[in-house]
Amino acid sequence: MGQGTPGGMGKQGGAPGDRKPGGDGDKKDRKFEPPAAPSRVGRKQRKQKGPEAAARLPPVAPLSKCRLRLLKLERVKDYLLMEEEFVAAQERLRPTEDKTEEDRSKVDDLRGTPMSVGSLEEIIDESHAIVSSSVGPEYYVGILSFVDKDQLEPGCSILMHNKVLSVVGILQDEVDPMVSVMKVEKAPLESYADIGGLDAQIQEIKEAVELPLTHPELYEDIGIRPPKGVILYGEPGTGKTLLAKAVANSTSATFLRVVGSELIQKYLGDGPKLVRELFRVADDLSPSIVFIDEIDAVGTKRYDAHSGGEREIQRTMLELLNQLDGFDSRGDVKVILATNRIESLDPALLRPGRIDRKIEFPLPDIKTRRRIFQIHTSKMTLADDVNLEEFVMTKDEFSGADIKAICTEAGLLALRERRMKVTHPDFKKAKEKVMFKKKEGVPEGLYM
Repeated sequence: MGQGTPGGMGKQGGAPGDRKPGGDGDKKDRKFEPPAAPSRVGRKQRKQKGPEAAARLPPVAPLSKCRLRLLKLERVKDYLLMEEEFVAAQERLRPTEDKTEEDRSKVDDLRGTPMSVGSLEEIIDESHAIVSSSVGPEYYVGILSFVDKDQLEPGCSILMHNKVLSVVGILQDEVDPMVSVMKVEKAPLESYADIGGLDAQIQEIKEAVELPLTHPELYEDIGIRPPKGVILYGEPGTGKTLLAKAVANSTSATFLRVVGSELIQKYLGDGPKLVRELFRVADDLSPSIVFIDEIDAVGTKRYDAHSGGEREIQRTMLELLNQLDGFDSRGDVKVILATNRIESLDPALLRPGRIDRKIEFPLPDIKTRRRIFQIHTSKMTLADDVNLEEFVMTKDEFSGADIKAICTEAGLLALRERRMKVTHPDFKKAKEKVMFKKKEGVPEGLYM
């Protein structure tokens, strides 16, 4: 007993240094760690065994970068395929292009350079025709095989070889370039409000030109035919051309403007041809208005001509007479003529049926002068001492152009003296200067 007690006490007690590690103290120092998350959710699958399980690859979903790269490579592939097709087509068409270029060069050699422009008078058969040019007689020539025979018709413009004069081509655009220039593309800025007085003249030209184009039923109801044309005549500077500009501004019809001297051409037959072309274009673009200014250049009285130039002018006038009242109806084409020498015109040009209304433009009266002065001075800066009634009531014969020249000259005199307002002495000096130039003109011996 005595020996066992110390031994037992020694086992239970023991020295402090004999304590084993990992005891209760270590359990207290440990922190709580949550268990790891499961690798999958759901029922546990059984693993497949055998050779099939070893050969099967796991499914891999591509990331966004991989998908974008795939789309980019597919687009590059499409571009490469398109380029391959284009190169193959070019290689296939290259022999055809070379052959076409060779044929074109052969045709150009056959045509020759330069080519003459002529007119087809008559077609004899499939390969021969009679042609004429503006500088020579008519010729019996051949038609080359590459010319389209379906487009050939008498009167059309053709291209001819410069030596053998055979027909080598057709001019598609038959409109004379001079006629194309005559067409007014941009309407003038002048309107009826810019015309001082001339109320009766404006009313007459509206009834003869504008109303038949806008309301033709009015003339049908009353049982009359509308006038074909009018002539504006009077002193220079009375507003004839200005009224024609106002008509072009107010109407929506095609406006063709031509000066009488433009109808006089150098070569024989070109003048009548230009007149025919002018009225043909006006008929194609109808409703239209043809304004011929300075008609006395071609419409003078007929007499025994002693030169070829005078006979050509008379032929041009005869063609103009035919176009105004010939066999063909003019339809919706109205003609306005203007001149300041109506006494020199041929009576056949002025007879009713060609020119149905003659509108005279007299020198302005007192009321018209006052209105013209108001129009031209409305935008001017006038001084308080300006008295326009003095110029309105003067006995001097003023035209509308003279009044405009007086206002312009007065403004220039004010600018010369560095003034921003026009005074009454400026108008007096301007009037004296304009009337001196009008009545006396250039003094004799000035250029001697």
